[in-house]
Amino acid sequence: MKFKKFFIYIFCLFIVASFILPTYVSFAVSDASEVVVDAPVALLMEADSGKILYEKNAYEKMFPASTTKIMTAILALENRDLLHVAKVSYNAIFTVPSGYTNANLQLDEELTMDQLLHVLLIPSANDAANVIAEDIGGSIESFANMMNTKASELGCKNTHFVNPNGVHDENHYSTAYDLALMGRYAMQNETFRKLVTTVRYTLPTTNKYNKEDRTFLTTNRLINSNSSLYYEYATGIKTGYTDAAKNCIVASAKKDGMELICVILGANNDSNSNNKFTDCKTLFDFGFDNYSYKTLHLKDDVYKVINPRGATRETKNLNVLFENDVNVLIDKSDTNVEFLPDVELDVNMKAPIAKGDVVGKISYSILRY
Repeated sequence: MKFKKFFIYIFCLFIVASFILPTYVSFAVSDASEVVVDAPVALLMEADSGKILYEKNAYEKMFPASTTKIMTAILALENRDLLHVAKVSYNAIFTVPSGYTNANLQLDEELTMDQLLHVLLIPSANDAANVIAEDIGGSIESFANMMNTKASELGCKNTHFVNPNGVHDENHYSTAYDLALMGRYAMQNETFRKLVTTVRYTLPTTNKYNKEDRTFLTTNRLINSNSSLYYEYATGIKTGYTDAAKNCIVASAKKDGMELICVILGANNDSNSNNKFTDCKTLFDFGFDNYSYKTLHLKDDVYKVINPRGATRETKNLNVLFENDVNVLIDKSDTNVEFLPDVELDVNMKAPIAKGDVVGKISYSILRY
């Protein structure tokens, strides 16, 4: 029998009574040659492993438009409490160019960070982005530096921000891959996840605005059940549009426990175009139709019982468990494979060993017949 041997570089650590981290890995890529995406730039990523399932010019520098606001929201959530109050400046309002979306914020109006984040991510208000930037960074320029630092920390190598909202600037750019990294990271924050699935939001009255008529609908038609472009598995994230950037979106969808991140950039140059949404649906369907998780170990599985050197009656017979499921992302059509574990336990283990102590690691090789 002929077979090929591959390796999954998991190197999972075993600890007494638990496994140290949840693990998602992948080894197979389904044929995407027949997938038709209209946009010139596209990417589909499996969120847990970061595996790219489809890409089209995904590393090409592009104008990100309002998908920029994903990073603005990340910094807001990591630097301010939701009840923190920020004041609207003249600059925050009047530096937004004509034709760009705003939330009709008023000079010296006071809003909570929660309110600002809602209008930042739901209707894509550019004035709200400026307020957040000035409140956290002290100025637009300083906040942009914070954005670039964070992007670098996330592994983004071809991104440069000059503002918090995506208002067009020749020096403001990113790539589909980098934006997927930002979206993947942001979706790990439960507050962010809730914000980007909100379809409708009304700003309450404030110190400078006594009416509740500032009601906004999401720009993401994938999550709006009243839209013909609704996608039942959609979980976010953020759209964008400028004349130069054309139509953009960083979207997410979850089905059967698997979440996908889709990025579309430079779609048809029409602010009302549906192409970015239909491209997302095409890629999501491709991902869900062709990939699934195979569970190699379940949470609380006992790998073995160990008796460390020097153990007494009270410190012997210790269970080594998996704290989380160990999942492999596989091509559904690839059935002729076998996963072989390679376990290395610490040969110098001595009693007493406490719950949570690291006692070894595991990696996997793959036999494909």
